[in-house]
Amino acid sequence: MPVNDEIFEQGKNIHALASYYLRKENIDKMELALSLQEKMIWDYLKNIKYFSYEFVNSEYNLSVKVGEYFFGGRLDALVKKDETYYILDYKTGSAPKNAKYDYQTMIYSLAVKEFFKTNNVNFVYIDLKNKTEVCIELTDDLIKEYETKLLDIADKIKTEDFVTKDNCNKTSADCEYGIICY
Repeated sequence: MPVNDEIFEQGKNIHALASYYLRKENIDKMELALSLQEKMIWDYLKNIKYFSYEFVNSEYNLSVKVGEYFFGGRLDALVKKDETYYILDYKTGSAPKNAKYDYQTMIYSLAVKEFFKTNNVNFVYIDLKNKTEVCIELTDDLIKEYETKLLDIADKIKTEDFVTKDNCNKTSADCEYGIICY
C-alpha cells in the first residue's frame, strides 16, 4: 500500500501532467500549480528526447500471456519513433538497480512486443530524481530470458502454499488485509 508522502504525491502529479501533456491537452493551469520541486522535475521531463516522439498512449493497461499465465500492468507512456516503440517509466524515486531484469521491464516489453507485433521495443526508465535515463533494448535473447524468468516465478507461485482466510491464524482485527482476504 503506498504511503501518502511528498514523493508519492509528486509522482502522482508528474504522471498526470505528463499524460495530459503527451495527449496534447492544455496544461497551463496545472503547470502554475506545481511546487518548485515539481516544476524542476517537470522541466527536465518535458524536454527529454522521448517526449518529442510520436505519442501512442499513456496510463495504458496492457497484458501478455506467457505459457499458461497472464502478466500485466499499466505503462506510464508509450511513444514511437520510426518503427521502434519506447515504453517510458517515470521514477520520482530512482530507477531499479537491475533495470534490465526488473519485472516491469520484462512484462511491459513482452506485452508491447506481442500487442504491436514487433520486436522493436525499448524500455526507458526515467529517473527524475537523478535526471538520468536507462534504456533497455528488447533482443531475441532477452525475449527468451524474460519468458523463462516469468514462467519460473509463475510456476513457483502456483506451487506455493498461500495463506487464505481458511488457514490463516490471524483475525481480521489483527491483519490490515483481513477485509480483502479470500
